[in-house]
Amino acid sequence: MGKYILSIDQSTQGTKALLFDAGGRLMQRADLAHRQIVSERGWVSHDPEEIYANTLQAVRNVVDRSGIDRKEIAALGISNQRETTVAFDDAGKPVCDAVVWQCARAAELCERIAKSGEDISGRVYAATGIRLSPYFPGAKLAWILENVPEAGRVLREGRLRMGTMDSYLVYRLTHGRVYRTDCSNASRTQLFNLASLSWDKEICALFGVPEEVLAEITDSDGDFGETDLEGYLPYPIPIRGVLGDSHGALFGQGCLEKGMIKATYGTGSSIMMHIGDRPVLSGNGLVTSLAWRMGGRAEYVLEGNINYTGAVVTWLKDDLGLIDSAGQTQTLAEVANPDDRSYLVPAFTGLGAPYWAPHARGLLCGMSRTTGRAEIVRDALQCIAYQITDVLRAMQADTGLPLRELRVDGGPTGNRYLMQFQSDITGIPVAVPPTEELSGMGAAYAAGLAVGLYDRHELFDSVERRSYQPSMSGQEADELYAGWRAAVGMALHK
Repeated sequence: MGKYILSIDQSTQGTKALLFDAGGRLMQRADLAHRQIVSERGWVSHDPEEIYANTLQAVRNVVDRSGIDRKEIAALGISNQRETTVAFDDAGKPVCDAVVWQCARAAELCERIAKSGEDISGRVYAATGIRLSPYFPGAKLAWILENVPEAGRVLREGRLRMGTMDSYLVYRLTHGRVYRTDCSNASRTQLFNLASLSWDKEICALFGVPEEVLAEITDSDGDFGETDLEGYLPYPIPIRGVLGDSHGALFGQGCLEKGMIKATYGTGSSIMMHIGDRPVLSGNGLVTSLAWRMGGRAEYVLEGNINYTGAVVTWLKDDLGLIDSAGQTQTLAEVANPDDRSYLVPAFTGLGAPYWAPHARGLLCGMSRTTGRAEIVRDALQCIAYQITDVLRAMQADTGLPLRELRVDGGPTGNRYLMQFQSDITGIPVAVPPTEELSGMGAAYAAGLAVGLYDRHELFDSVERRSYQPSMSGQEADELYAGWRAAVGMALHK
């Protein structure tokens, strides 16, 4: 048995290769960016060939920099940008650029499907846990089939493969010997039935996606074949941990029991609650997915996605010029006038979960003569915490489960003001792990556990997190949150 686990974190902006030791500690990281291909129509694409080449190079870089013996690598894990969609032939050659999760080119197609029968949207939601949307791969795959002639030609020849980035990477890394996806990624396609844990024939037919072009679904810690990384390793190693990036972060955070919650603070945010071994459909604007299926046991999550968290700080810097760097926000927020009651609602492109109001518009309200630079910067940080609190309260309403702790990850978690305010406004502890690489870590942990290198209890119980405890009175927190909800109400009615 080798001593190390390799992990590939294939994300929207680039591809990271991570190396973990026998204790699950991150040893080395290497990453490479890829092009963001944006058309005149605003369509967002990635070049799958570029991503695959970067994947191989990032792995070579991380191993070479570490100086370890390549013979000591035990297994490989993969985490990936979830809804980005790839179509390729049986030789692994893409038939077009990948359609990125952000891209809404299939919006009209979704509208057409919604009108094709009585309560189609309701039937899709009941089966998949996801509202009909161009965000998800089902519609993206349908768009490719309708608009890319090469896809149609390869389909007629019986050589078409279509799916999420994990299945493409597995196919390429195994030279086409294995074509599989894991349950977490499958559950985000809008083609997966939450009850049967398989492709839904009716939904596939609704989108016009032949089931035979989709990857075989297996456990997140299942057998995804072997790879020698195009001859870089002296012998093939097993691919044994595959998870969508947010699911990887949930697993890396050790949120393994019902009621545990994580929030990833990035450009936007993904907030997930582990809801146990049975799906719960949301009545409060959330979606239901598989957390993962490991050892044959399926576990589920409620998830809320918000559009603007770290992007609000970018707006302060690049568009308003109020700060020179993200690091300034903490100092300015700490000196802001505590009696100022202004609010920023960052609905620049609408509001995400739990409101799902694409026509809402951003606003800054409640201003007085005390509202200045420091107060606006503080409002920008606070709106991140308020939005996450909105999702947490929706989760509590859907499940009836108490909110006990919020485990967080991502760059903004280094902001002490934001983390303390998050704890204050939610009234629960906020726990920050020692590393930011939670998605890739989750995939590495799944792989290491699958091959017997790691012990689950030792792996998760040894993590020391920085904890923020609520210090604000419940009355003050309630008053501040009520002001936020009033501000959101104004944004919704603009």
